[in-house]
Formats: sequence, structure tokens, C-alpha cells
Amino acid sequence: MGEHLFRMGFRDEAAGYFHKAVKLNPDFSDAKENFYRVANWLVERWHFIMLNDTKRNTIYNAAIQKAVCLGSKSVLDIGAGTGILSMFAKKAGAHSVYACELSKTMYELACDVVAANQMEAGIKLLHMKSLDVEIPKHIPERVSLVVTETVDAGLFGEGIVESLIHAWEHLLLQPKTGGENGNCEKFGKVIPASAVIFGMAVECAQIRRHHRVGVKDIAGICLPTNVKFQSPAYSSVDNEETIEPYTTEKMSRVPGGYLALTECFEIMTVDFNNLEELKGLATKKPGKIGVPVIKEGLLDAIVVWFVLQLDDEHSLSTSPSEETCWEQAVYPVHDLADYWIKPEDHVMMEVSCQDCYLRIQGVSVFSSEHKMDVGKSFAKNKDLLSLGNEAELCSALANLQTSKPDAMEQTCVLESTEIALLNNIPYHEGFKMAMRKVLSSLTPEKSCQAMETHCQDSDMSCESGQNNSEQSASEPFYVLDVSEGFSLLPVIAGTLGQVKPYSSVEKDQHRITLDLISEANHFPKETLEFWLRHVEDESAVLQRPKSDKLWSIIILDVIEPSGLIQQEIMEKAAISRCLLQSGGKIFPQYVLMFGLLVESQTLVEESSVQGTARTLGLNIAPFINQFQVPIRVFLDLPSLPCTPLSEPVELLRLDLMTPYLNTSNSEVKVHICKSGQVTAIPFWYHMYLDDEIRLDTSSEVSHWKQAAVVLDTPVQVEVGEVLVLNVQHHKSNVSITVKR
Repeated sequence: MGEHLFRMGFRDEAAGYFHKAVKLNPDFSDAKENFYRVANWLVERWHFIMLNDTKRNTIYNAAIQKAVCLGSKSVLDIGAGTGILSMFAKKAGAHSVYACELSKTMYELACDVVAANQMEAGIKLLHMKSLDVEIPKHIPERVSLVVTETVDAGLFGEGIVESLIHAWEHLLLQPKTGGENGNCEKFGKVIPASAVIFGMAVECAQIRRHHRVGVKDIAGICLPTNVKFQSPAYSSVDNEETIEPYTTEKMSRVPGGYLALTECFEIMTVDFNNLEELKGLATKKPGKIGVPVIKEGLLDAIVVWFVLQLDDEHSLSTSPSEETCWEQAVYPVHDLADYWIKPEDHVMMEVSCQDCYLRIQGVSVFSSEHKMDVGKSFAKNKDLLSLGNEAELCSALANLQTSKPDAMEQTCVLESTEIALLNNIPYHEGFKMAMRKVLSSLTPEKSCQAMETHCQDSDMSCESGQNNSEQSASEPFYVLDVSEGFSLLPVIAGTLGQVKPYSSVEKDQHRITLDLISEANHFPKETLEFWLRHVEDESAVLQRPKSDKLWSIIILDVIEPSGLIQQEIMEKAAISRCLLQSGGKIFPQYVLMFGLLVESQTLVEESSVQGTARTLGLNIAPFINQFQVPIRVFLDLPSLPCTPLSEPVELLRLDLMTPYLNTSNSEVKVHICKSGQVTAIPFWYHMYLDDEIRLDTSSEVSHWKQAAVVLDTPVQVEVGEVLVLNVQHHKSNVSITVKR
């Protein structure tokens, strides 16, 4: 029931069912795993981080206290979350407090929290959007104070502008004008009062490899110049939905660090107490900004943060140099002819606030030497995207192409992990080598090397060694790639001789892109097939290539980009083994899971609220901690603030080819090499394509992130001790506990 609802998009209801199932039977591992997966959606992890941020809580409390003491006695809290700001207002002496929260889970949580703090009589909670609140239907009259923290890393992304325009027009008393004195109770105001947005141009290899494909040749496959890969942050003009035009990073913890190429510069200010200014934001013409370069380097992104001025004396900064719970907004730079910039250059950009998102577009470089703009700017593509129909778009794209005017230019939007995967050369080389070995073993008399594609960088043309007339007499080898998302592996397989590779990509633009890549590498048109066109039921992807044929190689996706094992992977492996020809292989053949013991206050604070002191004496922790998830995903282990207390140790073997080698329950002894408190066990994987070729999901070129088990209670350990871990593997769910 719960899983069905979750797939249908009813996350709140789904989690309710999973939560109940876990409460009824705490040892039911399927319900637990499902609950963990949805809990991340329901109560986003930043709730824990923010509630643990004592500095932020103290400053908000002080600003609210000051406003209430000055006479703002009726308060509306927009986007209440756990209700912490409402409770600050009630404690400060507000007569009437109203709070609206759209998420059903958070609304119910806030009801419990407010009751536990004996304030249910003084705070009216509304399960609705503030835009739907009406007077007198929901609240009796206009209020004198609105408090909100509906801001994201890019300031406007949670709709603060729209909700404050509505509040000023329908829910707030008129603002105090310059000359007026008197009681604040007669006038309306907003906390935060205003914000200043800042930016900085940076060089950052981590951002670059997740947002720009920086290679032209991947394991012998040439990427044609008429294919442009873009990340969603760049392709943010979308017909169906509004996508954030930025991604987010905690820049102080970005793996490999970053280099500031400009001083920090002011992008814009916004006054939340000025209705006309708020209304003008969306229609304001884009402002042009030029910033002098102070250091030479590669222009990878514009990083953005803000200072939230709660009132005239209290402010919060989300700057990367501050100790803060905030991430920064990152606008990756695309589409320059040359990304290398140096002092005396200027970085030019256009700033606007369309669709209530801060947009930074038209990034270009003004070079003083050439007195010209270097490279195409974002603006050209923006114009293209506004063209009416597809035919116009195609012809405009084709005209942009300089090397081959007749070639159609294909834009392919990939997730940032998919771009990082394309940039992961060892991954593709490893698969190519492993596939070649399997195919050679199946045709000992033929050498696969003679049938390989060579990429000549000089003229970007690819000569294929496939001689079809010779090989058409014998049957091809069937290779199926069922890895998630965009994958180049079927095209690589197609270079290894008489192979019929099948790709399971779903999106049309991904299929067109793979066809264009095949064409540029001189593949016969019929070489690459799209498997989902041959499968009637998408839930039964694993079946024979033809009724009388079997697969030589099946490529499975074992590890999610988040660092967890894919759901139902062992079931998929079991089906795959029945579909292989004699001597055929599943890739990877087996996976080893490694972990180590660490002390990490960061992981603890990102997983649960630490007592009442952090929330200034308010009792919130026990309620929100019901949604605590013992596994943290999408971690960057190399830059995670932690102290290792042991060496890495093998925790588990998952064998996809020989299942009898798998154990569902094992004990692992870990030798302590440093005294301290074990708070977490980060883990990662070595994927063995065969006994010699392995891929490490923790390597610096990996597109995978890492994950960690966070212990309920820390374990004190001394050097020289041995700690025993109990590792249980059930389906795709792995649990790791410390054996006392």
C-alpha cells in the first residue's frame, strides 16, 4: 500500500503507512527500509541541521522578542515547520499567534510539538499554504508581524516573494511610513526585514566534473561536436515545470576545495517590508554586472549567498566563510569558448528574478587585451529556448554549429551524477576491458582487438574495424545494459566486434544522443538497439534478447549514486543468471562493501536534534527525531569532518554470479587505532567486473557518493580494542550494528 502511494506521489500518506508498519513491528526490515527512504522526503535533513544551529535560533528569537516587546502582539508564522518561530513569539508575549504549514507530516509534527510545550491554547496551527489563508475565515484580522524562514540557498526558491506579496495585500496591517510614530501594534512588519545577496566567481574541479563534460574521447568513443551536454541547473527554462536554475553545495566542505577568482560582489538587495519593491522584482529588467578578476584560473561557477537582515540589529549570513547550517547556491558556467580567466579580465553576467528564482545568465568574459567578449554567452541559448517551434530551434542550433554547418545540434540534459559518470574515464575503460575479456573467451579463435574502434583525435573521425559482410554469417553476441540513466556502455560494447548491444535509456533525447554518437563513430545504423522498445512490460526488463537466444553480458546497476545498494538488486541478479549463455557474465560479478569507524559530530547533528539546549529550551527533539534515519546518504567522504578511529575493513560481499558465496549475517572484527567516540560508520564499495578489474566508489573520479550508518548512541573506544560489528544483509537492505 505504502509503496504504491509513494510511486503515485502521495509521499505524506505513504510515509504514514510505513511509519505505522515500523511502530507495529520494529523488526520488519522491509517496512524500515521503505520508511527510511521516504523519511528523507518528508522531513528533509536540513530541519535537523537548522534546529541544531543554536546561533540561528538565538538570533531569530532575539529579533522576534524585540518586535513583540515593541508592540507587534499578533503574529503569523509562514512555513512553520516544527513551529519553533511561533513558540518564540508566544514566549515573547504575543497575544495571538497563527502558523501555517503545507506539509501534512510537518503540520502534525508541529501540533505535537506545540502541545508538548503547553502552548496549544495560544498558537493556532493551519494545515495550508499562506496564499490560501483568508480573513476572517482562518484568522480573525490582519496581523502586525509576519515571521518566516521560507528561504533556500538561492534566497527566493521557496516562494518568499510570492507569499509576502500576498501577506502584505491580505494578511498584514499597513507598514509604518517614515514620519509615523506610535505603537507597532497598529502597523505591519516582516521578519526578516531585508536581504543582501552576494556572489563570487570560483574555480572548483568538483563543480566542473558534475556540470561540464570535459572529455572528447571516452574509452575510444568520440563525442561529436554537435552533441551538447548540459546539467539541469543550466537548462532551467523548461516547459513542464520550473527547475531551480542553480544547484547547492556547502563550499567549505566541497571535495578538493575551491579558488576565489574575484572578490565577493553585491548582486542585489531586497526589502521584504516594501510591497512595491517585491512586486517589481519579477518584472524588473535583468541587471548587468561586471566583476574584475583577481586570480587566474578556470571559471567554473558563480557561487551565491546572502545576509538576512532580521531587523536593524540582528542578521544571519549564509557565506561559505561562516560557521553556518546553510549551503550556498551554485550557478555552473557553461558554453564559453575559453574558461581560463586572468587578472585584468572581467566576468560579465545578467541578474534577474524571474519565476521567483534568482537567475544569473549571460555569463561571459570581457578580456581587456582583445576588447571583446570571449566565448558564447548563456544569452544565445536563452534566445534559442524561447523560439516557438522545434523546427526553428533545430535550424537555429544548426546555424550555431561552425565546424559542420549541416549537422543538427542536439542538447542532452543530464543529471549532475550522469555528467560526472561521463567524466569518469576509469569506469568506462574498466568496462571496456572486462567486456573484451568475456567476448574473447566466448570466441577464442577470433581476436576482439582487431574489431575495435579507434578514435583519431586529429580529425575527430572514427575508423571502425567492423567488417559486416565477413561476420554476418555468424550470430552476434547480445549485450544488455540495464544501468539507470544515461549510459555510454552499449556504444562501447558495439566497438568490440560482432556485438548486438541494447541500451535501456528511457528518454527520447538520450536515445537521439546515443544515435548521434553511434553515427559519429561510424557504427552501422542497426548496431545499437533500445531495449525498452522491445519489451512490452517495463517491469519485466530482464528477459531473453530473442526467444531462442541468451545474453553474453548483462550490466546491472548495483549501487545508487546516493551510496546505497540498489533495491531488488539480488532478485535482478537471480533472473539475469538464468538469461546468460554459457560463459556469459553479469557485470559487476561481485561487490565488496568496506567501512570504517569514525567520530563525526557533523554526522550526528545532521541526523538528529541534540537535546533541548540547541532549541533554546523548547521541547522539539523527541518529536522530530522520530524521523531520524540511521543512514546518511550522498556524503563526500574525503571532505567529511570526521576523525577515523579504525582502518577500513571489509563488511560484506555481494556476489551476483555465485550466490552461494553470499552470507545474510556476519560478524566483523574491527581493530581500533585511535581512542575516541564512534558516532558513525561510513561505507563504500569495490565493484569487481572480474577478479582483476575493480571500480572504487570512493575514488576522487567516482560519480557515486558515499553513505554512513549513524549510531543511536556513541560508543567509547580505546586504542588496541577490538569492536565487533554485526552486518546483516536482507534483499538490498544492509544493517550494521555494534555488538556489545
